[in-house]
Amino acid sequence: MEKKSKVLKKLFFSTLYLSTFTFGGGYVIVTLMKDKFVDELHWIDEEEMLDLVAIAQSSPGAIAVNGAIVVGYKLAGIPGVLCSILGAILPPMIILSLISLCYDAFRSNLIVGSMLKGMQSGVAAVIASVVFDMGSKVVKEKDWVNIVIMGVSFLISYFFQVNVVLIIIVVACIGAVRTFVKERRGAKA
Repeated sequence: MEKKSKVLKKLFFSTLYLSTFTFGGGYVIVTLMKDKFVDELHWIDEEEMLDLVAIAQSSPGAIAVNGAIVVGYKLAGIPGVLCSILGAILPPMIILSLISLCYDAFRSNLIVGSMLKGMQSGVAAVIASVVFDMGSKVVKEKDWVNIVIMGVSFLISYFFQVNVVLIIIVVACIGAVRTFVKERRGAKA
């Protein structure tokens, strides 16, 4: 039981830390979660982290909270979910509550506005890093179907402005069919 309480405590403080120092939206937290839970704590392997991120992305809601939910559940079940959700939502809730009290001062402050504009560059770099890390894993597997799916998804999203939700649904269906076929072939062998 003591081991589980240590995991819950570490899970809470890890998600609290990640949520406190992550600016720029949900996709930024993906690479930080990988660094923390895969590389530093070794609680999850890289392939499993990609699966958990895919689940978090395909679920409704904020990816940071969804990511915390799936990682928390994987590590400690329902208590892990509760600890990780609490750690993930406390910082933004507190920060937004404080900012809302001073909204008029923030809105008109040139320095704050310039600082937020500068943060956009950092956010873009982190998102590019996530795309590179996840995309290079797909390319290293040399599964040409996945590489084509990844490329076509990007192209139709970027050039034809196809809704990302539609792309996710189609790609999820393709993945389900491929998994079904692969398992069926494995059962026959």
